[in-house]
Amino acid sequence: MIYQYVVYLQNTKRKYIDRFSISLLIISVVLFLREQYLSPNIKISYLFGAIAIIALLIYNVYEFYKNKKKTAYYGPALFIAAIGWVTMPFLAWLFIPFALMGLFEKQAKAPLEIGFTDQQVVINTLFRRKYQWKDFNNVLLKDDLLTLDFKNNQLLQCETIDEEGDAEEDEFNQYCEIQLKKAYSL
Repeated sequence: MIYQYVVYLQNTKRKYIDRFSISLLIISVVLFLREQYLSPNIKISYLFGAIAIIALLIYNVYEFYKNKKKTAYYGPALFIAAIGWVTMPFLAWLFIPFALMGLFEKQAKAPLEIGFTDQQVVINTLFRRKYQWKDFNNVLLKDDLLTLDFKNNQLLQCETIDEEGDAEEDEFNQYCEIQLKKAYSL
């Protein structure tokens, strides 16, 4: 689908996702090493999992601070932790949430996109939400703040990533006003 306008919103949840992922990985490392130490049968998977997770955490921290990488991704470490949890004698079912977190981490950290066409407004999340122009009272972009005023008394207001000039904001607002007038005239 080709959008006339695409607005990127700031994702404020990145730091919480990172903190949650790191804490789960550290807990996994501790439990893998504990199981390696206490288990009568030596399993290389626990030791390998702990070492691999630590190595990936160190690599992500290095990339983030030294190379000024904007976002660190812990998906591979979460997948390794999921493999380690499969072999654990207790709580083996934890491999499912670890694998899902590794799978959806990149999508969860991506900036939210809202696409505007002549027929609809599409909010691009994990599951796309499509709205017709008649579902809105008003759509406004002002001072890097996008406001979507829905007819059902919902209000979505988020900061945008793009630092657009006043001319582009005016152009976008004029486009939205025209689309809303068209929707109400039908």
